[in-house]
Amino acid sequence: MTGFREHMVAAADGTRLYARDYGAAGGLTPAVCLPGLTRNARDFETIAPWLAASRRVVALDFRGRGNSGRADPATYRPDHEVADTLAVLDHLGVERFAVIGTSRGGIAAMVMAARALPRMAGVLFNDIGPRIETEGLLRIRGYLGADPQFAGWDEAVAALKSINPGFPGLAEADWLAFARRVYREVEGKPRADYDPALAVTFPSAEDITAGKVPELWPLFDMLAALPCLVLRGAYSDLLSERTVAEMQARHPRLSAATIALRGHVPFLDEADSRAAITGWLAAVDSASARPAPPAGSPAGTAPAA
Repeated sequence: MTGFREHMVAAADGTRLYARDYGAAGGLTPAVCLPGLTRNARDFETIAPWLAASRRVVALDFRGRGNSGRADPATYRPDHEVADTLAVLDHLGVERFAVIGTSRGGIAAMVMAARALPRMAGVLFNDIGPRIETEGLLRIRGYLGADPQFAGWDEAVAALKSINPGFPGLAEADWLAFARRVYREVEGKPRADYDPALAVTFPSAEDITAGKVPELWPLFDMLAALPCLVLRGAYSDLLSERTVAEMQARHPRLSAATIALRGHVPFLDEADSRAAITGWLAAVDSASARPAPPAGSPAGTAPAA
């Protein structure tokens, strides 16, 4: 994959953070792509080149994933991931930006609202919201922390199918491309591209079943002044139709689209995804062209995280 610059930036605790930098400064509102829990910057190969035709695009590997350094497992949390993201953006000179958050990346976007709201121009929630469904959390809990050994890519694809339900009719070539975004090759064999210690800070099955996973509505509500979009896979087990409806009821500038034949998460290159993203970006760019709200206004301040 070409067409991007690579950066390594040191986090506050010294952890090395990797980012891909597409496009050029000076275009429309920059887009910052934040990946899912076990994903990485390659997840956005489906959309980054398309976005980069009109704007700068930065796609990150969170700590413990992809090319970023492994770290103290206690720091595998959204608040640290937000601090890391802002450190990378500061290093790259990106001041105001729209966030494309896939799953965990969308959670990080909500946490970011309490830390850097004036810098945010909009948020795309890719199959994630303030409430996460028990079924999906238990599915993720079931495989998180393992370090599977695959003899080849056929085995890796089979494993990926088993832990990612809700993609009927996906071609084998697309499954392989998906696998190559999720796994890395080590001595010719695919391996998981994340630190298994991510499981340390993930809720236990007992807590998930008992409903002890907090909902993030107060953080989501902080984004009410920004153009936002939520995409939901039609077969998602993590984001429910009920949650999307509540998000729309609470957020006057939130649009929503359901992506057919997709579970958790849409790839973002689907025709319906791109149509929705095009409309969202138009709203983001229009809002960004207007003067920023003064300090002290509802859209210009955020409490300390």
